[in-house]
Amino acid sequence: MADKQGARADRSRRVPDTFSETDHGLGVCGWLLVIFSFFFVLITFPISIWLCIKIIKEYERAIIFRLGRIGKGGAKGPGLFFILPCTDSFIKVDMRTISFDIPPQEILTKDSVTVNVDGVVYYKVQNATLAVANITNADSATRLLAQTTLRNVLGTKNLSQILSDREEIAHSMQVTLDEATDEWGIKVERVEIKDVKLPVQLQRAMAAEAEAAREARAKVIAAEGEMNASRALKEASIVISESPAALQLRYLQTLTTIAAEKNSTIVFPLPIDMLQGIMGAKR
Repeated sequence: MADKQGARADRSRRVPDTFSETDHGLGVCGWLLVIFSFFFVLITFPISIWLCIKIIKEYERAIIFRLGRIGKGGAKGPGLFFILPCTDSFIKVDMRTISFDIPPQEILTKDSVTVNVDGVVYYKVQNATLAVANITNADSATRLLAQTTLRNVLGTKNLSQILSDREEIAHSMQVTLDEATDEWGIKVERVEIKDVKLPVQLQRAMAAEAEAAREARAKVIAAEGEMNASRALKEASIVISESPAALQLRYLQTLTTIAAEKNSTIVFPLPIDMLQGIMGAKR
């Protein structure tokens, strides 16, 4: 891992071999044009100074082309730098982190489910020289590559994996994009999956399945509650049967509860034994 990071750092600092030491490849005509341009600047000084001095901001770099060749030393900036008005031209490159949205992609998953997935990518230019010399439009190429990478990565996943393993999918995309854009001088810093949109019919089927599962769990819980209640009632009946007075106390407790909640007519059941005792006393 350390060797890979070291190689990336060396690549980010280097200039392409085909563009190095270009001052020696200008040729006789090229050097004559450079000398002529330099004398022209001296003759028109100080007016020409406004065309020769350029300013680059802190977050920018400038790639200077002299007679169509990248100048020695690679990117310039930030600050002031000097160019020859007749032979030199330059391109500004923004080194700040850039973010863009991946348009929703209609993807067929591994288990033959069609989903719409979108995301967001954060990247920055790490080597301005490579970003200018090796590709026409680094931003557009990175956007197109992000779309195809999203489709390729999600096409190998099941729907359940897409819904549950977003972080793993985002990391896999980030590594793939980073390796692919390495030769363009671009560093992909972060990839995020924003939203996964399912078809309406699939959403209804999943909702019905979840509802059925909840109902099944509710029935199981209710059955377990009834079983525990029946066991408790059985134990209570055993305790009450051991003491006849406990039943009378239970009657009184029930009456107290009813009187506290609802003030209505109360029918109080009397045991048959008590009635027989009363009748016997009258006789």
